[in-house]
Amino acid sequence: MVAQLETPSVNLTLSLPYSVEGLVQVFTSSHRSFFTSVMAQALRIAGQGTQVLIVQFLKGGIRQGYENPIRLGQKLDWIRCDLPRCIDTPHLDDSETQSLQKLWQHTQKVVFEGQYSLVVLDELSLAIHFGLIPETEVLEFLAKRPSHVDIILTGPEMPKSILEIADQITEIRRSHQP
Repeated sequence: MVAQLETPSVNLTLSLPYSVEGLVQVFTSSHRSFFTSVMAQALRIAGQGTQVLIVQFLKGGIRQGYENPIRLGQKLDWIRCDLPRCIDTPHLDDSETQSLQKLWQHTQKVVFEGQYSLVVLDELSLAIHFGLIPETEVLEFLAKRPSHVDIILTGPEMPKSILEIADQITEIRRSHQP
């Protein structure tokens, strides 16, 4: 679990004897239905007053797009791709590819601007696996993000290069078949 220290900016200077470094966490599973525990963690952290962004790269169906984030409470923004369907294949039409790229560019922009302290990148591993977002771009993004930002990446088939730089890896397995 990530706990992020956020210092108030209202005429207060707080000098800590240490810096708070953000973590890269990976939640992976062989199936695609384990988002609940990550979402619960994001809601808990937002409820404690930390700005949180959840980005669902492959979920569509509601034509949301980054221009229309869902705001849960005062501290949690949730965005999806502006797609008419959920993505489960690497074969996208031009408008779907463009929508996904716009979401990825927007995500990088707001993270580099320091708007959020926790960013959840849901099913980013599948977007990489499908060749929709280059793995090298994701690695560069993780390396260059503001040092205080915690990142949670989810999805099956997480690239080995991301696993190697992760501070924490959680593999979710089913103990029985439903």
